[in-house]
Amino acid sequence: MNLNEIHRVFFIGIGGIGMSALARYFNSLAIPVFGYDLTATPLTREMENNGVSIVYEDGVENIDKSVRSNKEHTLVIFTPAIPITNEIWNYFKHQNYTLKKRAEVLGMITAQYKTIAVAGTHGKTTTSSMIAAVMTHDGMGCNAFLGGIATNFNSNLVLNSNSNWVVVEADEYDRSFLTLVPNIAVVTSTDADHLDIYGDSDSMNTSFQDFLNKVNPTGTVFVQEKVQLTFKNQKLYSVDGQNAKYFAENIAVHNGNFVFDAVTPKGKILGVKLGISGIHNIENSLATIAVCQEIGMTNGNIKAGLENYKGVKRRFEYVIKQDDLVFIDDYAHHPTEIKALVNSVRALYPGKKVTGVFQPHLYSRTKDFGEEFGQELSLLDEVVVLDIYPARELPIEGIDAEFILDKIDNSEKRKETKETLVDSLNKAQLEVVLTIGAGDINTLVEPIKRKLTQK
Repeated sequence: MNLNEIHRVFFIGIGGIGMSALARYFNSLAIPVFGYDLTATPLTREMENNGVSIVYEDGVENIDKSVRSNKEHTLVIFTPAIPITNEIWNYFKHQNYTLKKRAEVLGMITAQYKTIAVAGTHGKTTTSSMIAAVMTHDGMGCNAFLGGIATNFNSNLVLNSNSNWVVVEADEYDRSFLTLVPNIAVVTSTDADHLDIYGDSDSMNTSFQDFLNKVNPTGTVFVQEKVQLTFKNQKLYSVDGQNAKYFAENIAVHNGNFVFDAVTPKGKILGVKLGISGIHNIENSLATIAVCQEIGMTNGNIKAGLENYKGVKRRFEYVIKQDDLVFIDDYAHHPTEIKALVNSVRALYPGKKVTGVFQPHLYSRTKDFGEEFGQELSLLDEVVVLDIYPARELPIEGIDAEFILDKIDNSEKRKETKETLVDSLNKAQLEVVLTIGAGDINTLVEPIKRKLTQK
């Protein structure tokens, strides 16, 4: 089935951030879109308000009749995280519908464009959305499929009928990024992750190299300096720039923002001011500068676009920003990401007490990186650990919140539940508060904000 043969689409797991971007894309083409997900969220409700039909109960009877009665020209897109016991999934499979993974469909769509693909175990959502925002601010424009809600667009989908460029987040989970054929690629990091899929870091690195091997032979690859990958036309970037062509100098903090000079093969860009916080975002901006120079943007327009970039929901997102209280929500779910988050907060708020609330994501990740989580969470002044968010996994014996707590070298540490957390924080002496994790800890952000604001 090619794209012009699709008359209707059904998404299994439509509420996922990558799935919802595809759903919005097909909906924009006036193709009827249907879907199933386990729970309603603000994202699914927004799609429903825009004409997408979504059900939240499993069962064949919940599939729209127009989908059940028209197998031909119906495309079913599913997430790899869907359980094999799902009745809707099994109906479509046994009835021989055309089923494709999200990544396959993304590959079909992006094949129509010149593709900028951003891969990496950390930083890909921010970097891809930053590139899209800078291109849009410049007027060059682009299409984009993003792994988060970019504040500049208030969406994870960007459409521009006048542009033949697409920016896409290239996801390494389940080797999804191997469906893409980029013209330009970025690799931000290859730290071990998703070992439930890959088994070990060597296997994961091989997959990243396979991704680069998919890049157009005449294309360009920009790789963070520490990443051990190879490509014919490969250029390195890094904050400190020991061997990189793109690096930063004169990093400073002015009024809560990082300011720096970017050194590039096409000259220095002086006084770059990021519209978002986080020292790790200096490195993401260097990748953005490299890509935008490669496609012909001027240094002045790149600099203006970076200052105008407003970030991604749940990536170093300020919830409260006052002189006496700061509350930041962040998606960090890997030890390296937690380290980057805490170091950035320390740089911005030296001498302040930093309290972190961490919700571990996946039993397997917690088991694989328990020691590293303990080490990085020990950088906080006060640590609160919630129960593990299981997502697609079943429990692993001995792997729970206490497993991480035992590895944290900090006398100010405790476990809380989602039910007790808000009142617990309300009784504490707080200066800088971080909510950290990729599960459903974001549902606690507004209750925490209300309570702390009242306090």
